Amino acid sequence: PGAMSPAPAEEIPPERGGGGSRSSGWGLLATAAMGGSLLALYAVATPFVTPALRKVCLPFVPATAAQIQNVLKMLENRSGSLVDIGSGDGRIVIAAAKKGFQAVGYELNPWLVWYSRYRAWRDGVHQNTKFYISDLWKVSFSHYRNVVVFGVPQMMPQLEKKLEEELEYNARIIACRFPFPCWIPDHTTGEGIDTVWAYDLKHSRGCETKSLENTPETES
Repeated sequence: PGAMSPAPAEEIPPERGGGGSRSSGWGLLATAAMGGSLLALYAVATPFVTPALRKVCLPFVPATAAQIQNVLKMLENRSGSLVDIGSGDGRIVIAAAKKGFQAVGYELNPWLVWYSRYRAWRDGVHQNTKFYISDLWKVSFSHYRNVVVFGVPQMMPQLEKKLEEELEYNARIIACRFPFPCWIPDHTTGEGIDTVWAYDLKHSRGCETKSLENTPETES
């Protein structure tokens, strides 16, 4: 008994300490993995829910089913090429392609463009659709007969002028959520946020000049 060493009792703390280090290491690894996952999720999701960098802030707000149906209604008896300005996740372009249009979407947000291409492939209309990563102010829409716009009030006056300068007389412009400030719509359908305004440029062209002519002069 007197020769027994207390060493076994002294070996216990190091063993416990070693287990604690392994647990701590696994905890740090799990925390790092969770942090990395959240960072990746943020990187993927952020472009879908925040405004892209544009000349005018244009946030991504998906079109409702009612809005899509209202747009398609305004496209009845129409043909030719179609462009969606600020095409988002591509649902308007895809819906138009299913109706026989050669449909194109311009969107500044690359994540949304890639997702749109995937959706078009998934729905079997990728041969009738194209999606471009581009700033709408740097694109000419002169060769399109049908134009769809999901805009915000701040951009509509300047876009109205741009389209009037570029489009042919037989073009139809369809505005969703917000109308153009000067043009008088030829057709309107829907209610509230689902309202859609259709403008035939042959009727709307020059309305800005007429509006200015009818404005009374003010004394300086």
